[in-house]
Amino acid sequence: MQIESPPTERGSPKAEGERRGLVLVHTGDGKGKSTAAFGLALRAHGRGKPVRIYQFMKVPSARFGEHRMFQQLGVPIEGLGDGFSWKSQDLERSAQLARDGWARAEATIRAGEHFLVVLDEIMYPLRYGWLPLEPVLACLRERPAQVHVVLTGRNAPEELIALADTVTEMRAVKHHFQAGVPAQRGIED
Repeated sequence: MQIESPPTERGSPKAEGERRGLVLVHTGDGKGKSTAAFGLALRAHGRGKPVRIYQFMKVPSARFGEHRMFQQLGVPIEGLGDGFSWKSQDLERSAQLARDGWARAEATIRAGEHFLVVLDEIMYPLRYGWLPLEPVLACLRERPAQVHVVLTGRNAPEELIALADTVTEMRAVKHHFQAGVPAQRGIED
């Protein structure tokens, strides 16, 4: 490791623009996209801001760690899906659940009552063609000015990346699955 001196001056000029709602995208093949979005949800909730989380691939009855914690905190989190496609018994039903879920999420965004709306794993239904991209982009462009939206999932479409204010690509450098270590409660769920 190379030791370096800490900076003594600000590295970039202070932003002078007006505060407004942001579109943030967490994408890439690395771990941490949903986790980062949940961290933003906790940060906003900790500031007393209304937050709503939609998970496009989780079933409504899901009870993963994030569901348990957000429920304790009073942050609404809703599974909209049927699980991952390889677990689905009916892909047309999965597609319809995604469309129905998007209708709820879109209504929440457009209502403007939430400071932050998380659209977790929305890239899957977009990539599978279950949700058309243009209505999602239109909603993001037309949302009330104060609403922040975070979208997560691998392979974000270029059109979404172009529209977003902040895009973070998680890159897999090393993953425990590669060493044969299975998913672990509290880390993956």
